[in-house]
Amino acid sequence: MSGFIEVFGHGGDVETAASRFGGNPGDFLDFSANINPLGPPKEVLKALEQGLQTVLRYPDPAHRAFKSLLGERLGLSEEYISVGNGAAESMALILLGLSPRKVGTVEPGFSEYRSLSRQFGAEVHHVLGREELEWRALPEDIEKLMEQVDLLFLGQPNNPNGVQYPVEVLHRLARHAEKTDTVLVIDEAFMDFIPEARRQSLASPLQEYPQVIIIRSMTKFYAIPGLRLGYAMGRPDLIRAMTEKQVTWSVNGLALIAGEACLCSGEAFERDTLEQVSLEREKLTSDLETCGFDVTRGEANFILARVPQPWTAATMQAALGKRGILIRSCAMYPGLEERHIRLAVKDTTSNLRLVNEIKGIIGQTIPGMTAGGAEQ
Repeated sequence: MSGFIEVFGHGGDVETAASRFGGNPGDFLDFSANINPLGPPKEVLKALEQGLQTVLRYPDPAHRAFKSLLGERLGLSEEYISVGNGAAESMALILLGLSPRKVGTVEPGFSEYRSLSRQFGAEVHHVLGREELEWRALPEDIEKLMEQVDLLFLGQPNNPNGVQYPVEVLHRLARHAEKTDTVLVIDEAFMDFIPEARRQSLASPLQEYPQVIIIRSMTKFYAIPGLRLGYAMGRPDLIRAMTEKQVTWSVNGLALIAGEACLCSGEAFERDTLEQVSLEREKLTSDLETCGFDVTRGEANFILARVPQPWTAATMQAALGKRGILIRSCAMYPGLEERHIRLAVKDTTSNLRLVNEIKGIIGQTIPGMTAGGAEQ
C-alpha cells in the first residue's frame, strides 16, 4: 500500500480520506486532528447562534473586544498581542513582518514551521531531537542552531511528541537569543491541555525577554478549528511588524464572537477537559502498549507511537482507513521513521473503538505482503 493521505501536510483531511477509502467525509472517526474531545463550550455555540446576524457587517479589523478580554486573561497590555486567523497566520505574520533570511527548526516538529519559512523565501536549518530524550533536542544543539539563524521555532509542548522542555531550558534559550540577536518563537498551541501547575512557559516573564514571541491557538482546546483563531504575544515593535503585514478582516466576525465566549466560558470546561484528556491519554497509552506499540509519553491531547513490526504508518493508516478510522502518519517527519503515527486523544467510546479495531487487524497479514512480512 503506497502513499499517505496527508497530501496537504496535515491531519484532519477527511475529504482526501473519503476519496481514497470511500464513504462520506463526515463519517470518519478522525484521530488525525488534535481537537478537544468535549467539543466547544456550550457558551460558544450559544454565542454563535445569537451572533449569526453579524455576518451582515464587517468584523472589527482591530479585534478590540476579543483583544481586551485576552489582555485581561494574560495580564498584558494590548500592544503586546496580535490576533490571527489561527496560529498558522500568526506564524506567517511573524515571517512576513520580520523577514528572516535563515530560520531554524527543531525536528521532529510542526510541518508549517518549514513550509511557511520556505514559502516566504527563508533558508531552513534544523537540529534533530533524540529518542532517548523523547525526541527533544539537546539545549546546546539548539543554541548552536540559534547562532546560525535569524529566527527559530520551538514547539512547547512539541507536536508530534507532546513533550515540554523544562522552563529552565526556555530561560536559557531566551537569554541566548538576546546574545545571538535571534527571535525565539515558542509555539504553545497545545499548552492549554496541560494543567497549569505543570506548564513550562515564559508567558508570565515574557516582558523580560525581548527576543521571544509566544504563539497560542484557540481552535484546539475550544474545539473550533473551522473558525480559525489564534494569537501571538511579544514586544510591541515585533507585534506591530506582524500586524502591518496582516490582511484587513483576516479574522472573521464569528471567530471573534467565539473567541470572546471561549474566554468567558468558565473554569468548569477547562477542568473537565483536563481531567478527561489526562484519564483517556493514560488509558489509550496503556492499551496501545498492550498491542505492541512503542509510545512516547507526552502531556498533550495526542500520542506519538511506533506501530509494531511488520506494520508501517502507511499500512496501518490504510487498514484503519478502510474501517472508517483516520490516523496521522508521522513517517514524513524529519527524525522519525516509517512506523511512527500520531493519535488524538478522544472520548472513551471512540478510543475503545480504535483499540478494538487495532486488535482486530494487528495479527492479520498486511495487504501486499506475505505472512512472513516480506513484500510480494
